[in-house]
Amino acid sequence: MKPIIPHAELSALQKKIKALKLELQEVRERTLDFERLLVSKLGDLIVLEQELALLYKEQKLAKKEKRREQKRRGKNYDPANSVPMATSKPPTAKIQEEEQQKKRLYREAMLHIHPDKFSLQRDQLELATELTTQLIEIYKEGDLASLEAYHAQIFSGNTPLPLIPQPEKITKSEYEFLSLELDQLHKELHLAKNKQTYKVLVEYAKPMDFLIELKAYYADRISKLKRRTRTT
Repeated sequence: MKPIIPHAELSALQKKIKALKLELQEVRERTLDFERLLVSKLGDLIVLEQELALLYKEQKLAKKEKRREQKRRGKNYDPANSVPMATSKPPTAKIQEEEQQKKRLYREAMLHIHPDKFSLQRDQLELATELTTQLIEIYKEGDLASLEAYHAQIFSGNTPLPLIPQPEKITKSEYEFLSLELDQLHKELHLAKNKQTYKVLVEYAKPMDFLIELKAYYADRISKLKRRTRTT
């Protein structure tokens, strides 16, 4: 026979869960609104940092592969004779128009899928890197149709998001299940309140002063990446 939990206890637990959900929603909405505002001020820096970061990664891989090739071919390896250079053709008006359209779609998508990048947080870094890397690859290697399709996918909300683990319902009683849900909400709320951008909102006398710190961070990051990639 299953133990009977007084209705008053269940009701109290449900009220706590409801209150926590509302508080969590408020914290997340305030944080997201603040992050969107910062993104609107940092858009160009965010895009440039991502492009340089990917370029640096590609260059490191290319250098590593070059060293491997040199080892395979021996000391007399001459990189000038390894791969013939392809001659570039002057772009037509149609190609130029498509490039402008691709650039616009790329910028819109990059800013849309990177709301957390500027916050200097690591919580969603892997997901952000995966999405932006794919976007940059499509922009550089794919055609306009491919970029339009990915752009539409992003703005329709069909991008992968980290899933929040849910309590198992298999053999748990209602009270046990609600207790697990309450514990999970406490953890999520703790993480949400410890996110750097939210802490700025509640701890800074003037939260927009954080923008100065972020601009300094991106200026330093971009400067280092430019030196490493030797770009101007």
